[in-house]
Parts: sequence; C-alpha cells; structure tokens
Amino acid sequence: MNRSKQTKRSALALAILLAIAAPTHALAQDASPQTLEARIAQLEQMVQVLKSELDAQKAADADAAAKLAAAPPPANPIQATTVMPAAAPGTKFSFGGFIKLDAMLTNTDSGEIADGSTGRLFYVPSTIPVGGADEGTDLDMHAQFSRLWFGADSEIAGRKVKAYLEMDLFGGALGNEISTNTYGVTIRHAYVSWGNWLAGQTWSNFQDVAALPDAIDFVGPTEGTIFVRDAQVRYTRGPWSVSLENPETTVAAFGTGARFNSDDNNVPDVTLRYLHKGDWGHFTVAGLARQLKFETPTSSESESAFAVSVSGKWNLGASDDIRYMLSGGNGLGRYLAFGLGPDAMQASDGSLEALDATAGFVAWRHVFSPQWRSNVFYSVARFDNDTALTGLGVTESAQSIHANLIYSPFPKLDVGAELIFGERELESGATGEMNRLHMHVKYNF
Repeated sequence: MNRSKQTKRSALALAILLAIAAPTHALAQDASPQTLEARIAQLEQMVQVLKSELDAQKAADADAAAKLAAAPPPANPIQATTVMPAAAPGTKFSFGGFIKLDAMLTNTDSGEIADGSTGRLFYVPSTIPVGGADEGTDLDMHAQFSRLWFGADSEIAGRKVKAYLEMDLFGGALGNEISTNTYGVTIRHAYVSWGNWLAGQTWSNFQDVAALPDAIDFVGPTEGTIFVRDAQVRYTRGPWSVSLENPETTVAAFGTGARFNSDDNNVPDVTLRYLHKGDWGHFTVAGLARQLKFETPTSSESESAFAVSVSGKWNLGASDDIRYMLSGGNGLGRYLAFGLGPDAMQASDGSLEALDATAGFVAWRHVFSPQWRSNVFYSVARFDNDTALTGLGVTESAQSIHANLIYSPFPKLDVGAELIFGERELESGATGEMNRLHMHVKYNF
C-alpha cells in the first residue's frame, strides 16, 4: 500500500469519528426532538457516503493487486543486455573448476627422481630411477593441478553448439620454490562442437576417460592407461565415433635406445570407437591406425601401425564397481603411459620397426558411506623391444599397485591419501622401485 492510499483511509476514519462525536455536542446545545432527528439523518447520510468511498477504494486495490499478479516478471530485472554482446542469442555461459593441493612423500631405491621433473609432481613410471643408490624420502607440495573451465552452450539453426575451454597451472615454472612458486597456465581442452561434429583439442577418441579409477594421483594406473589430448576433428553418430588426430612419432635411436621425436608425418592418426552403455555401466572398444615417419636430408622412412583398446566400467551394485582397460598392438608409444615406450625402433639402415606393446589395468571402487570411499587398482605395461636395435638400457616393463581412502566431509570437498608402489624394469634385468604416500585436498566449484 502506498502513502496516498494510507492518507485517504486515515481521513475516512477521522471523519467517521468526528461524525459520531458531533451529536453529543449538539445535544448539549439543543435538546429539541426535531433538531436531533435532523442531525441523525444528516449523520446517516455522511456515513453512507464515506462507506461508499471506502468500498470503492477496496475494489480498486483488489483490481490493482490482480493485475500485478497476472503480469509476467521482468525478463532481467538487474541486467538488460547479455553478458557477451557478440555471442549468439540465448547462449548459456558456465564456469567451474577445482582447487587442488597435492603433497607427496617419495622414496626410491635406485636413485633420486630429478628435482622439478614431472615424476616429482605425480606418478610417471618412466621417471623411476634404475641403477643408482638408495635415496632418502623427499617431500613435495604443489597446487599446479588446480583447474578452471569455461563453457558456452547455444542452439543455432536447430543444432546444439558448444564451446569449451579448460586450463590448469601445469605450464612450467615461472618462479621457484624458494619464494613465489609461480607456474604458467596450460591449455587442456579447447574445442567447439555442433551437432555430431567436434573440432579442437580434447581427449583422443582412442581414450576412455570414463574408465579411469577414482585416483588421488593425477592419473593413477599410468602404465596401463591410454592417455592423450590432441587436436582433432571428430564425428559421432549413435554409439560410433571416428576421428582424425594430430600425428607425432617417437623413435628409439639405433644402438642406444635414446628417444627422439619426429614431426614428419603427413597422414593424421585415425581412430574408430564403439560405445555401449546402460544402467550396468559401459563397454567400449577402439581402434587406432597410424603412420610412423622419420625423415633426414637424404632419406625418408615410414611404417604403419595398428592398435586396439577395450575398456569399461561394470557396476556391481550401489556401492561397488570394477573399471578396466586392456590395450595392445604396435606403435602405441605416445598414446600409452606418457610415452613409457617409443612408437618405433630405428634399424642400422635408418628404417623404422613399430614397437609391440601390451598394457592394462583393473580397479575396484567401494563406497562405505556418502563421506567415505576407497579404491584399489593394479596397472602394468610390457614392451617387446628388439635389443639388437635398442640395446639393453630401454624399459621392458613397468607396474604399480595403488590403494587410497577418500573422505568428503561435505559435497565437493575431498581429503584423501593414496599409497603407491611402482616398479620399472630394463631389458638388462635391472629394476628400480618407488614407494609414495600421496595426499590431497580438492574442492570442486
């Protein structure tokens, strides 16, 4: 009710009070019956007029309230224009990420993992030292895997369009651990999808991210995992997807096995995937076809490579599931375990021979309660090196066992610890072991 309406109603009430009080005063001045009857009739007429005005005001107030209730709410009472004026009409913007603190106590029995290397930040089996002296325990702490992402979703010409950009802080040191601990921003994903098509950088179509265990480590079962993000063009129709992806070849040099990369490919990596899913979980099988190539000023060598990967998740019930992956073929190098093995070996004449590899993992997840859950998993990778080409100093196999316990005091916050035992073996038979306690605090937003 506004101020004018309150004033009118107060005036009506005052008038009625004065009208009622007036006869008492009149009786004191003139007590004749004729005068009293005339005064009463006049007061009755005044009361009827005042009542009519009050009823009319109530009806007007009710009509105004009904119109206000029926009127649609303002489209945007705070902001009259879109956040991004250049965006397509109706675009929905989203933002999220997480803050993650990692702390690791690491002990190795055959040398020290180099300071500042990736192996000090998360589990990378190729960095397990072999052939050195027993080392003490090192403590490393960082927040480099904290993450931000931005999304824009719209519908244009009847097709859903999505733009997605994700980054973390694993972009290399810009400061030092003495004072600033500054790190650069790294692009993880940057793509656009419309309808069945996708173009940009994201997970390889050869990889099954949904099968990865609930690990505290950045990856977890690294040896047995297909793990690549690269630029690609992908088409998906129903359960089938096919992609053309950026190629790159890693080669073990003849005689030494020393690793080098070649960007001489002129044919993209081709992947084909089939996915089947239901309430029971999911199952997927993917194929990979590649060109391995290396050029010098005087020669050009190439080799074809093919691989397959089977993976999935099987729900055992409301509180348990099994996750798995099994991959095999040749030329798997850069797709497997952060390049634990090369794609190809170089012969004495410079020609390339694709390296055969087999890898996989199995993981069990159990949920004790909404606050507590645990995961146990085993991971392994093996390579069929031709030691006449590579020598005995290359990796023959690596394996690891992980067990973790994660506590969520409230949704979106995880506090956990993971025990990791890893082992790497060379073709010479020499081995190196790593024991690690990896702890984290992670808040999603």
